[in-house]
Amino acid sequence: MNKRKKIKEQDYRQKIRNIVFSYSNKLPENILQEIEEIALKEKLSESELHAFIEECIKEYDNALVEPGEAVGMVAAQSIGEPSTQMTLRTFHFAGVREFNITLGLPRLIEIVDARKSPSTPITYIYLDEKHRYDEEKAKEVARRIELTTIENVASEWELDYLTSTITIRLDPEMLADKGVTTKDVVKAINKIKGKKGRVYAENEYTVVFETEITDMSKLKRMLDRVKDLRLKGIKGIRKIILRPIKEEEGKVEYMLVAEGSNFSAILEVEGVDPTRTITNNIVEVAEVLGIEAARRVIIKEMQEVLSEQGLDVDVRHIMLVADAMTYTGQVRQVGRHGVAGEKISPLARATFEVTVKHLTDAAIHGEVDQLTGVVENVIVGSAPIPMGTGLIELLMIFPRKKEGEG
Repeated sequence: MNKRKKIKEQDYRQKIRNIVFSYSNKLPENILQEIEEIALKEKLSESELHAFIEECIKEYDNALVEPGEAVGMVAAQSIGEPSTQMTLRTFHFAGVREFNITLGLPRLIEIVDARKSPSTPITYIYLDEKHRYDEEKAKEVARRIELTTIENVASEWELDYLTSTITIRLDPEMLADKGVTTKDVVKAINKIKGKKGRVYAENEYTVVFETEITDMSKLKRMLDRVKDLRLKGIKGIRKIILRPIKEEEGKVEYMLVAEGSNFSAILEVEGVDPTRTITNNIVEVAEVLGIEAARRVIIKEMQEVLSEQGLDVDVRHIMLVADAMTYTGQVRQVGRHGVAGEKISPLARATFEVTVKHLTDAAIHGEVDQLTGVVENVIVGSAPIPMGTGLIELLMIFPRKKEGEG
């Protein structure tokens, strides 16, 4: 009985799928997949499904942009107006109590300015099959990635100006937690470029660095240099927390959230899943994964910033901004050094920023404005203004039928 019921269920699913995808020439695939899910969930009959799809087609056709719609201006207004309601706070604990994350208007400005170094870079590190379900193995990967300096494992410092000696007392618990030894500390100090003096382990947890520096300020600078010496980990990754993300069949999956960004180095670490790991540093994503991945990150980051503030902006407006920033193959800012500054029209460039400079440069180089855009036509007061995306100048004129014909 159960077998017959299962076959019947499979037949119904296949029938629904065939009906839905017979409309593939009228609706995009992602919408068809959503329709299929709804139809199966609501157990729609064939006639109900056809009626539902026809209604979806009608709504989809109504939602299409009309030829001649000024999509750039609509996008600018649709993102600009809600963003005036955004808070100016820079930091917020976005579900991660240990990290400060830039959100609100400051983060939106960072994204459209295509900053090379975000104020709070974060990397979301997913683990491979071997490491993701084991907490200890996940911690091992975290230790390989997190930057560990001598300062992280030291409990006490002594600076003797009379003997020019730096004494470092190490914390046994921190050494064990970070997976480093006293030998590693000695080795790191010995690698200092231009180092003069002797380094040795006085006992199991004490390292002595006898320098030949007599100048007090230089000795203090050497101490600061020793504190920052790298023992293990990836440069730029200051802190890592382990986070459980989901539970499947009694197994908990773990991921790592890293404060800092060094995307290419992280992807090479054993245990990291490079297909899911991502950073909020857009420029790094473009360098490592390419321009299309950077475009996706711009869209994702802008959506997250706006939705966190409770603002609902249609994704197509955000996609248009991302396209404008990336269509040349490089990530460019929306500003005078990027999209706005590369306009052909000198008058359009002058309206954005540093007006006098743009007009002076245009005059020196003998530039001519062809008045092909909206801004320059508004400035000179010409009509009609060539406004609207998808408009064409050449129209086909059909001959009129004479009276009495056909």
